[in-house]
This record gives sequence, structure tokens and C-alpha cells, in this order.
Amino acid sequence: MSQPAASIVRIARALSRELSALHPPSSVAFTYDPIVYAWSAHRAYCLMARTRPLALFVGMNPGPFGMVQTGVPFGEVAAVQGFLGIDERITPPAHQHPRRPIEGFACSRSEVSGRRFWGLMRDAFGTRTEFFRNAFVWNWCPLAFLSASGANVTPDKLPASVRGPIEAACDRALMRIVRALEPGMVIGVGGFARDRAIGALPSGTAVHTVLHPSPASPAANRGWDRQARAQLVACGFLDRSA
Repeated sequence: MSQPAASIVRIARALSRELSALHPPSSVAFTYDPIVYAWSAHRAYCLMARTRPLALFVGMNPGPFGMVQTGVPFGEVAAVQGFLGIDERITPPAHQHPRRPIEGFACSRSEVSGRRFWGLMRDAFGTRTEFFRNAFVWNWCPLAFLSASGANVTPDKLPASVRGPIEAACDRALMRIVRALEPGMVIGVGGFARDRAIGALPSGTAVHTVLHPSPASPAANRGWDRQARAQLVACGFLDRSA
């Protein structure tokens, strides 16, 4: 295990433990922590990290059909199995929302954000080895929050009383990740992740943004790949020929 990869593994476990000690707000009926129940897959992903990549991509938190199922950021099942070569057994927690079951790699729903994100990286780099030479992806918060109806509750929608401690823990972890990997730049996937990175990291850190690939974004549904490539070329992550 390389030193940066070992550091990522330790940071992930420590963040998971720290967040588990916080009490969820009354507006959150279920909290999923894939670092716990999908640890084998998450660890396999973390072990691919390499020191001094060109960029660290930062996402917000797990999607219901992505990292919630596979333990990998933007982890659409087909992309995680096909491009990243990860296919580990997932042991779902006993307490699950009936409308949002954790099926692991048996999940048949496609995480559109993950399909778009990893599809672009596959097309640009060809292999996972080449991708991880150039980048790593970290979700700022590893937890997924669900309301009683099963609706996704993003971290920015949590009550301030609990949002503050969560933000502090996740910001500290992001700082540790950057220290461990020493990326040339940080790229927030969406405005929220960009703003958290700017607030958490030392001034002078090169922080850029790329349009979030969520299908909930009208802009992303108007040719996300084309727009994202242009942004990644502009910040120097991709060559124009990629």
C-alpha cells in the first residue's frame, strides 16, 4: 500500500467515526454511511490514490444510486465495475428506507451523475491507471441523508445546528486529503463543493469548478460532457485534444 493511499484510508475511516458521533437532525429519518457498510469497495477505491496528481475532484456527498450503492464517489455501478474494476460485496445496514434500499452492485438504477462523470474520464484517459496518475475524487461528506419520504437531503439543507459540526469535520478531512495527495489543483464538482474547498483550504490553493453532472441541473442536461470538457481545458486539467 502506497503512503498516500494509506493516508486516504485512514482519513476516510476517521471522518466516518467522527460523523457517527454526531446526532442527525429531526428532519433526517435515515443516514447512510457507505464507508461503513461498503468498506471493502471504498477501501479498494482509496488504494488507487497516487501522490501529486494534477487534480483533486471534490464532490458534495453520495448519490442514492452511486456511492450509496457502491462506496465509490459518483459510483454508478457500470462505471465502477467496468472502468474502475471494483466489484466488492456490500453488506447493507439493517436500518434502511424501504424506498431507498441498498442493493450494492445488484442495483439496476443508473446514477446519471456517475455515468456522465466517469464516462468523460474514461474517454479522456482510457484506463483507470492513467486517470489515477492524473486525478483522484473525494466526496466532501461521505454521508447520505434521507427524509421520512425517502427524499435526498443534501448537506446544505441540514439545520444550522447540526450542519456546523458536519461542515467542520468534513472541511478538516478535506484539508488532510490535500496534504496527503498534494494535488496541483482542486476542482469542485458544482458550486457547493467549490465553495467548501475555498473555505477549507489555505488561501493560494488553486480551486476551480466544473459543472455538476446531475440530471437535476437544466444546464447539465444541455450537453454536460461538452461544457465540462471546456471547463477542464480552461483550468488546465485536460488538453484540448483529450
